Amino acid sequence: MDVRACEGGTEQAVPGAGEVPHPDDLPDGLVVADGDGRVVCFNSAAARITGRPSGEALGRPLHSALPLEDLDGRRWWQLTDPYGGLAIRRGQPERNLLLPGGREVLVSARYVRPRPRGPVHQVVITLRGTEARRRTERGHAELIATVAHELRSPLTSVKGFTATLLAKWERFTDDQKRLMLETVDADANRVTRLIAELLDISRIDSGRLEVRRQPVDMAAAVCRHVAAHIAAGQPEDRFATHIGAGLPDLWADPDKVDQVLANLLENAVRHGEGTVTIEVRPTAFPREPGGSATAVTVGDEGPGIPEESMSRVFTRFWRGSRRGGTGLGLYIVKGIVEAHGGTISVGRSAAGGAEFRFLLPVGAPAFLA
Repeated sequence: MDVRACEGGTEQAVPGAGEVPHPDDLPDGLVVADGDGRVVCFNSAAARITGRPSGEALGRPLHSALPLEDLDGRRWWQLTDPYGGLAIRRGQPERNLLLPGGREVLVSARYVRPRPRGPVHQVVITLRGTEARRRTERGHAELIATVAHELRSPLTSVKGFTATLLAKWERFTDDQKRLMLETVDADANRVTRLIAELLDISRIDSGRLEVRRQPVDMAAAVCRHVAAHIAAGQPEDRFATHIGAGLPDLWADPDKVDQVLANLLENAVRHGEGTVTIEVRPTAFPREPGGSATAVTVGDEGPGIPEESMSRVFTRFWRGSRRGGTGLGLYIVKGIVEAHGGTISVGRSAAGGAEFRFLLPVGAPAFLA
């Protein structure tokens, strides 16, 4: 970036420079020092992160305007010596440093030379707060703790029953053996589901969740899930299904659509009360002018979700007031819906319970258009 002057954190326009982002529009702190080591740009994000007004930093020596120390208390600019160090150096990778008062900040630097091995013409420094990284680290720690807790119980059960059967097989009746093996099978399925959830989370977080689009009959999929709950012992009158006329062709990943429906229906059955109402209707897709979508709504007559919690429903580990489960299901549901280009929301049903509504845009994939 060619920065000639910066007053009050504002870059002066450079003729012919084209469309260059205004320094104050950048999300990270930007500090630029000239060939003499004096600060010529100190944007508003840098002022916010350091707690120093831009006017106090401009024109001052870099080591004075931005006094940084490493985690051992050593002065950073004396250690790195950007102007007098090796001529082949191009900058410093991002690392944690300390501002006066002990506040941590992530700092990276680039040394701009007019020619290879020439003198440093500018030092460009970017500053970032550590809050986002700390949130990510906390999220990873919570995920590890949750997974360890959820794995411990079924694995302990599997290990206990298999060890008992191997040691005392002849002492048990066939019915006792069957009960133990059924328990082992159920716990193995629980572990398998947890591993599948972790893989889904990894793909969602990295943007690598694959969507294999095929024609999907959403009405048939909903009826199939309702029939499975009835076969598992739920009364038939627990469900009310409403299918709208003229549903457009929907291209989606059938396995992932099943995953979304299974999660939403299971939540409504397990945590809601009264009748579970499922509606499938055609609708306009708000993100695309003239576009259409299939809307699926799942509502119950239970106590619903408190208003103050609705903004957190689709975050990791949200369980509301209930116990059990990983709290990852709705996070994955949101990731799947958004991977299809759709939207999902939560609200209160007409009967007062929780209501989830997701929209999937319809139409054939581009390669079939």
